[in-house]
Amino acid sequence: MGEIAPGVLYPDEHATIVDLDRRVPGPAVARFVEFYWHVRWNTAEPYETKVLSHPNVHLVFETPSPQVYGVDRNLFVRRLHGRGQVLGVKFRAGCFRPFTGRPVIALADRRVPAREFFGPAVDEVNRAVLGTTDLDAMADLAEAFLRPRLPAPDPAAEEVAAMAGRMTADPALFRVDDAAEMLHVSVRTLQRLFAEYVGASPKWVLRRARLHEAAARADRGDGVDWASLAADLGYCDQSHLTRDFTAVVGVSPARYARS
Repeated sequence: MGEIAPGVLYPDEHATIVDLDRRVPGPAVARFVEFYWHVRWNTAEPYETKVLSHPNVHLVFETPSPQVYGVDRNLFVRRLHGRGQVLGVKFRAGCFRPFTGRPVIALADRRVPAREFFGPAVDEVNRAVLGTTDLDAMADLAEAFLRPRLPAPDPAAEEVAAMAGRMTADPALFRVDDAAEMLHVSVRTLQRLFAEYVGASPKWVLRRARLHEAAARADRGDGVDWASLAADLGYCDQSHLTRDFTAVVGVSPARYARS
């Protein structure tokens, strides 16, 4: 089996059904693309894969047609059955904005036919990508399609990508005011940039990083001092962490850890 990506819930169960792998992009597209990811599954019974999404837009080559997925601010759930595969292009946070011509917040919690951004040729590439099971070949096809369609560099997108990276690297950073101070911008500027480029608010990005950390601690199976973790992540108490986690994942962190 391949790797388990951060944010995938119930990773041990997930790994018995889903094979996940990734490839780094070539230098020509690395300004925009974080990596290519490939999911292959084989399950006789329906299975729901659940992911705590990241602040990224994805182009996904899938059946019946390729889609662009905006940031899912809730819990991403996909029902799998039988055999199948998809190839995804994970754009760097903020770096899909140059492809759209409009604020990325308009894509939040939505998926949109990829032809709206890349034209009808993307459907032909979709067939070619899904016509092979070789991940290197799939990534090469996707990159060859993207390379001549890359927009002009946007310095603001690069700046926002760096901001998002710094904010998500430290789950102990939990206040938007503190993030703005660290990044040397006003809170209002940070909010405007994230609506325009990321597709989620700075508050959501910080909150999601905390939930990623809470889930990762639970997945390690070492036993978690939830009160201590809540304090480390900036929650006022354990019950606050429990409410936040349960609202998104659907079960309390302690119950999730026992699953």
